[in-house]
Amino acid sequence: MEKVPMTVEGKQKVLDEIDHLKKVERPKVSKEIEEARAHGDLSENAEYHAAREKQGLNEARLRFLEDHIARAEVISPDQIKTDRVMFGVTVKIYDESADAEKTYRIVGELESDIDRGLLSVVSPIARALIGKEEGDVVTVQTPGGAKEFEVLEISK
Repeated sequence: MEKVPMTVEGKQKVLDEIDHLKKVERPKVSKEIEEARAHGDLSENAEYHAAREKQGLNEARLRFLEDHIARAEVISPDQIKTDRVMFGVTVKIYDESADAEKTYRIVGELESDIDRGLLSVVSPIARALIGKEEGDVVTVQTPGGAKEFEVLEISK
């Protein structure tokens, strides 16, 4: 089983979502199914089929999240060194094509949110940055063509 890297915050976020799906969504969907059954013939009951579909999606999401938690390798800030770009660090880069500085924290897949500066460890940019030091320049192939980034600063 392949380990799934997560930050402490990321693991808590996943645990909170699991808790919500089990304690809020699961009972809500069960009630929707029960109410739809009361309407009679299930073969032509669109509400019943929609509620069952919702139940399936909820349970699939739960299995997915529980699998990730079971394989989680939580990386604490105490374990992070800042001499190179690695999982969990915050890295400030200079995007030469956009002539702009950007700051990202390298996090697990389930935690990523580019609008909040949380970059997935499996993204092309993060993969190119991993192992680099301040002052290094990396080239990343993007759908819009090659982009160059310079590592300006690495911190926790």
